[in-house]
Amino acid sequence: MIIKRNFDPRKVATYVWKDVTLALAVAVAVYAAVALLGWSFVALSFAPIGLLGAALSIFLAFRANTSFARWGEAAQAWAAITAASRVFGRLVVTFTDSHRHTPQYKEELAEAFKRELVYRQIAWANALRLELRGQASWREIEQFLPPADSAALRQQPNKPLYLMKRQGQRIYDGMASGTLQGFDSFQMEGQLAVLAAQQAVCERIKAIPIPRQYDYFTRVFVRVFVVLLPFFLAKTLVADGVPWLVVPLSGVIAFLFTVIERTGAVNEDPFENHITDVPLSAACREIERDLRAMLGEADLPPSLEAQDGYLF
Repeated sequence: MIIKRNFDPRKVATYVWKDVTLALAVAVAVYAAVALLGWSFVALSFAPIGLLGAALSIFLAFRANTSFARWGEAAQAWAAITAASRVFGRLVVTFTDSHRHTPQYKEELAEAFKRELVYRQIAWANALRLELRGQASWREIEQFLPPADSAALRQQPNKPLYLMKRQGQRIYDGMASGTLQGFDSFQMEGQLAVLAAQQAVCERIKAIPIPRQYDYFTRVFVRVFVVLLPFFLAKTLVADGVPWLVVPLSGVIAFLFTVIERTGAVNEDPFENHITDVPLSAACREIERDLRAMLGEADLPPSLEAQDGYLF
């Protein structure tokens, strides 16, 4: 996620240089044809390009709005995951500790139970992050899991789902041993259901793009627009006695339209580990810090800070 207010022009250029270069090349050719060779037929009336620009603006607006909506939904899903993880951790700790006065309570078993469920929740959040980003560095979450879960995790096609299943199984193991009692399991299962629903939201955003026709035709229309633009600017600029302005004006207008199109394109996929993505690593670190603090741990990992204005 981009935190800084001012962008590096070099990074912006990596997204738009092809279309801007194309527009400048065509503009130079049009200027040479009109001003040097006297080919007046190359200069066209400005009216048609206005109609094309209006149609293009509709596509760009749809693309930008849809992309931002997807990005916003992804951010909301991870905010919900963070909240549900905190609630789940709190329920694990408070429910387990609330049964200290009962004959079934065994302190050593209860403390191990709390730590296992809380650490597995941390592992679940990080497993979902890795799954969404298409990364396979599963070793980094093994520190949070019992050895049996670590070994079984590698064989699972949907690793976050497996960890959630293990949470459910261990909750009912806790009920059987007396570590949990009464209606504890119902409230804890409710938070697992919230987490499962948000996982499904993230998987939908990852798997289902915006309709490809909008992506394709928007890119094509922008490319056509920047190629035709110099032809339609030339006549007006020649009449004003400044035909050379066709080159810088074509470059500036091509830059504006291309930036709008590329902004929508990069925001469309918020889980690709790019600088424009939802900061999943930072969210997972905050979940880890909060849940470990609930266990009473003092040696917590530091929060992730933005590097050069980018938070991952």
